[in-house]
Amino acid sequence: MTPVLSPTVQDVTERAVQAIRDHADACEAAQDVTPGAAAALRASGYTRLTLPTEHGGLGATLAEYATAQLRLGEANAALALVLAMHTHVVGSTFQGGTLPEPMLAALARASVEGRLVNALASEPELGSPSRGGLPRTTATPDGSGGWLVTGRKTWATGARALGLAVVSAATPEGTVARLLVPMDAPGVGIEQTWDGSLALRGTGSQDVTFTAVRVPGDHLSLPGPPHPSGSAWFWTAIAATYLGVGFAALHALTAYARERVPTALGAPIATLPRVQENVGRIATDLAAARALLLEATRTWDTSPDEGAVPGLAAAKAYATNAAVSATDLAVRVAGGAALTPALPLERLLRDARAGLTHPPADEVSYGSVGARWLGVEARR
Repeated sequence: MTPVLSPTVQDVTERAVQAIRDHADACEAAQDVTPGAAAALRASGYTRLTLPTEHGGLGATLAEYATAQLRLGEANAALALVLAMHTHVVGSTFQGGTLPEPMLAALARASVEGRLVNALASEPELGSPSRGGLPRTTATPDGSGGWLVTGRKTWATGARALGLAVVSAATPEGTVARLLVPMDAPGVGIEQTWDGSLALRGTGSQDVTFTAVRVPGDHLSLPGPPHPSGSAWFWTAIAATYLGVGFAALHALTAYARERVPTALGAPIATLPRVQENVGRIATDLAAARALLLEATRTWDTSPDEGAVPGLAAAKAYATNAAVSATDLAVRVAGGAALTPALPLERLLRDARAGLTHPPADEVSYGSVGARWLGVEARR
């Protein structure tokens, strides 16, 4: 059963959907988040979605978040991901208490004010940090109680639209700290590296450079025990966004099938058994993925602990693969028209495949579920 969103959450979600629809094409063409898109995303109020109510937010549960984010993904994956990066960071850090109070307070202010946040961890040599490794980006004491951040981060979703970034950096002691860096601080630079990307062109996932960027001493978080909330909120953000892409393909295909009337047939192609079968396959697979995601998120909301994590990992894997299958089959059914701008299917096909690149990989996701069933420890 899909969660019923409160009127406030529903309103904020629909405003975000409208902002995305209004600006998606311009961002795709620019291969970046345009200033107008950034302003519209901020003004939608969606940055408050996962912030607890006691801090001025809307306090969405994980299941409510999945429902809202699916709507955004259906509107456009690229701009939906810009908001997904903000909301998963805020939701997970507040639920897990994984940052010190001064950093939490700054994140809360940013969310209430509509400033976008992302966590920047990937680097050219490190790649994704999901399998470990020490970043080349460094944080060194500045001699007056603060820190100096120097390095480069890649795949910074929504880079030009961000107000704050949670940046991972190596300390002189060899630990990996996280620092809250204002994106307008002296020494922060953005390099246009996203041109020609296969998918998600509108995310503007440029490289961000840091050259001796000063950060206050209380805006650094030393490593602590991991909390499962980090995985729960990120995997839900990814699963819901890309599942939305699959549903967008389903809706685009059904509209085309009802309207397309070849002269040789004299009726819409929706009357053809093959088309009906394939639309049914797509709809069934997507419905199963949505049911799995909502069940996994409800389980987390009931018991937010390590025991709920394998279900969320499986939901991420199943949802992203269902989106790939849906877009691929939709293109096959629509035929040559799917390769043209007349239909949105070529963009949806490209965007859906990006879901496979986000951690956890399928073997890790399904392996964690299998290990739980077998009663053994999962091996990475």
